[in-house]
Amino acid sequence: MKSHRVTAQDKYVHGEDPYFDGLLRGDGTIKHQASNPIFRGSANSGKIYRSTSDIGETRHKTFDLDVTEKPLATTFEDSVSDINLEPFGPSSPGTFSKIAKRSSFSFPSAHLENSSFDIGGDLSNSIKEPIPRNLKALEQYGTLDLMLPAFVKSYSTKRTKPNLSKIPLPQSAASFYNGFSPQMEIVESCESINRLNSYLKARKDEVSAGVPGRLLHVVIGQDVCDVGSLASTFMYAFYLNLVQENELFCTVPVINMKRADLNTRAELKWLLGSCQIDLSSLIFVDEIDLSYYDLFGSLKLVLINGHKLPTRQEALKDAVVEIFNCTKGESVYPWVETVTVGEDCSCCTVVAENFALTSPQILAGQGFSRILLAGILLDTGNLTNTQCTSKDKYMATLLINGAGRFGCNGLYQILRYLMYDVSDLKVVDILRKDFKKWKTAGKQDNVASRLVLVSHIGMSSIGISIQQLLAHEDASILEIKYFQQLEKVRLLMIVSGYYDSEKNFKREILVSAESVELMRNLLTFLNSNASQLPLKVLHQSGLKEEMKAFEIDRFTSRKTIERLLEEFGGTSKTGGISLLRD
Repeated sequence: MKSHRVTAQDKYVHGEDPYFDGLLRGDGTIKHQASNPIFRGSANSGKIYRSTSDIGETRHKTFDLDVTEKPLATTFEDSVSDINLEPFGPSSPGTFSKIAKRSSFSFPSAHLENSSFDIGGDLSNSIKEPIPRNLKALEQYGTLDLMLPAFVKSYSTKRTKPNLSKIPLPQSAASFYNGFSPQMEIVESCESINRLNSYLKARKDEVSAGVPGRLLHVVIGQDVCDVGSLASTFMYAFYLNLVQENELFCTVPVINMKRADLNTRAELKWLLGSCQIDLSSLIFVDEIDLSYYDLFGSLKLVLINGHKLPTRQEALKDAVVEIFNCTKGESVYPWVETVTVGEDCSCCTVVAENFALTSPQILAGQGFSRILLAGILLDTGNLTNTQCTSKDKYMATLLINGAGRFGCNGLYQILRYLMYDVSDLKVVDILRKDFKKWKTAGKQDNVASRLVLVSHIGMSSIGISIQQLLAHEDASILEIKYFQQLEKVRLLMIVSGYYDSEKNFKREILVSAESVELMRNLLTFLNSNASQLPLKVLHQSGLKEEMKAFEIDRFTSRKTIERLLEEFGGTSKTGGISLLRD
């Protein structure tokens, strides 16, 4: 048995870069102006020009580039005020009065939609074309297109989807200075995201072609696909693509959920959209046949954020070559040599740390950093729960640019709100959002000399009351029965957990059985376990005999309900059956 080894990340070593050389010398001046692409200007002049928006009273002032001053003076934030390119510095009373007026700027209803403007363009000829820097040094790390000047940005405006005006966002310095419009959103261009999208598209095209002459190197997470799992899956795949030296590997992220299920996850759709991720370039688990590649020995798996493959992919366990971010000693695959221990922090924290150590400039993009920051905030309860580590807090601070005008608290509130917002979903989508299903395998019936029919039990968790669910659509009861038939479950239990108007937590259940007899058997079982699940009948109009609603008199976890369902399946009159997770 081979011993596990924990991978150690190589430290980031920059190439010959006059910008960094100037910092290391400590003189604060870049002497090789011709090789510096940060500012557009003549290669021979060694001078740059600033417009009136940069320096206030002075017209066009010529000055030598100083790295301790210029980056701060030319940083543009993603806000309405960027259109005028005027800083918030107290240059004069006149300038200050302009800023005060712009803070209450309102968007026209139609003119700004899908409009764009480019700060890196012709700003009164004050900024000209960039000058290439040392290409060999950049090609060594494969980050040529990521080292574009951080100050040259373009912005576009679009209508926010969904409307964020109904979300109670906390006040933040970013929203105070930049303003906030719930109808319109200003999107900042991100070279890191552009490269990520190019990578995702290229890999999907290669998979569509059958990955000829290469091994399929798949990065996959757990089947409970939340923000952290989704983000770490394709971000770690992108990282491996940047640093790996094996050209035989075609590294591809596979999102462990069906593409159709993405429509039920408003928080995922909003996050990917706000970060400008190309959804068409992502590969979901129902769009690729991993068993086909495993059959011919060309599949290599990287397991993210867990020690064991989900049950549905357990047959592919021999293809696992790496486990990333698992707890020490958890791995059940002893042949895997590359094991990265996560130290109990968020998986997105570990991924961000890898980028910071090997290619830190890639984290400068707002969209790129927002993806990782969102995963960290949700995994750690906005950095407040007991599982949050000092490394989580450090990396969240490093990625704070990703929060944008919302601030960290605002970004967290938006994601949390969208996780439980079902106003735009149909009843079937609400039930599918958090759904589990068990398959009960039949056992030999000696009397009839046949196998007992396979039975299924399903449990769907929702964040609204049973009354709200039944009133969500005119035909909600029919939609529930349709979902039960669609998932082929004989018994469907809908578990509701929500806070009432007095901020008291309530737990309710709605049970839909295939037949009246099965419902009677379940009620008998629940009465015998009243000490664990005390029930109070909820009278809802329109329910038939095979559908009942109950309120749970005390706080009961979903795990308890899940365990009772398993016990009911094991003692049901359908025969002696053992439950296997589907």
